[in-house]
This record gives sequence, structure tokens and C-alpha cells, in this order.
Amino acid sequence: MGDFDFLVGNWLVTNRKLRKRLAGSTEWDEFESTSRCWSLFDGAGNVDEFTFPDGGYGTTLRLFEPAAQQWTLHWAASHNGMLQPPVVGRFTDGEGRFYGTDHHEGLPIRVRYVWSTITPTSARWEQAFSMDSGQTWETNWIMDFTRV
Repeated sequence: MGDFDFLVGNWLVTNRKLRKRLAGSTEWDEFESTSRCWSLFDGAGNVDEFTFPDGGYGTTLRLFEPAAQQWTLHWAASHNGMLQPPVVGRFTDGEGRFYGTDHHEGLPIRVRYVWSTITPTSARWEQAFSMDSGQTWETNWIMDFTRV
């Protein structure tokens, strides 16, 4: 509980997003966004909201399950209005790893989120997809957070 306390507050976020996922692409789009995060349930949960330059929004709901000692993260974006399948995991030695299943262009994939390089004024989040049950991963979105 409290693993995500570092994220509470306002952030400037530098994004690098792979233009085409799971297609061997090496071209990235880079853009800035903002994020604000607030705590729920005395640190056992939180919500953030992103504002993107194209006028879109995104939000994550994170909830801690004490019995399993793990977090469940749920992402939704305004461009499609859908809640994505959750990723589940925990922090170990200052790094959070979260895994789930989803689909990309109709094909089943594994999804991985990694939170790392966490300081009082910065953090990094990465998203990766795998088409071979986690044997190999393609990182397709990186967010570098700087506290405002």
C-alpha cells in the first residue's frame, strides 16, 4: 500500500510513442502532455488524468489488493471511451512491473507496464507488447514524468 504515493501531484510528461506497434517500426512520435494524480483509500488507490495535445484525455485507476499484495491498473482513453483490460503486479526494489492480456489488431497479446527511475521529482513509465506470451517484448510507449 502506498507504492504509488510518489505519483500524487501535477506532472509534465514527455511522451515517445511508437508510430506502428508490432510491425518492426523504429519511428517514434514525441509530444508533451500533462498529468494530475490524486490518492484514494488512504494510499490503497489513486487516479490520474492525462491531457494530450490532440485534445484527448486518458485516465488510470490503480487499486491495491492487500490479500494478494498486488496492484490492479485500469486504463481508459477519451478517444474510444473504453476501459482496457487491467494489468496486475507489484513493486520490487523500487521498480513496478504489471502484466495483463489484451488484443492488438484482433490478435492476442501480453501487455507489460514498468514504473522505474522514481525520484521525488521524476519517474518513468513504459508500455510493451508481446505476441509470444512474454518471450520477447516491444516497448511502444515511454513517458518521462517531471514534477510541476
